[in-house]
Amino acid sequence: MHSVTVDLSAAVAVVVARGELDAYSAPDLEAAFADAGAETRVVIDLDRVSFLDSTALGAVVRALRDIDERGGRALVLLPRGPARRIFEITALDSALPVAESLAQALRSLTTEA
Repeated sequence: MHSVTVDLSAAVAVVVARGELDAYSAPDLEAAFADAGAETRVVIDLDRVSFLDSTALGAVVRALRDIDERGGRALVLLPRGPARRIFEITALDSALPVAESLAQALRSLTTEA
């Protein structure tokens, strides 16, 4: 079971994913990124993700690249549990812009010049 929502109510768009993200749910994740549209500051909140496969990870990496290419900035809020392992195995936890908490991510994205 999974869910992906987008909160556009603040200065920073927050894409919140929950549950298992795999090839089946990747289209929902991609649709959420499309809903975030032209937002230039985005938090990808994966904190409540219990499983993340390479297809879903690819969708996250593509979204980060797309946001960067249009001059925006995004941060990934990494999961604390087992889903974090794919970031560690691929070394993306050190290569991608990450945050340890939603508060840290929001602060970083709203205080930059």
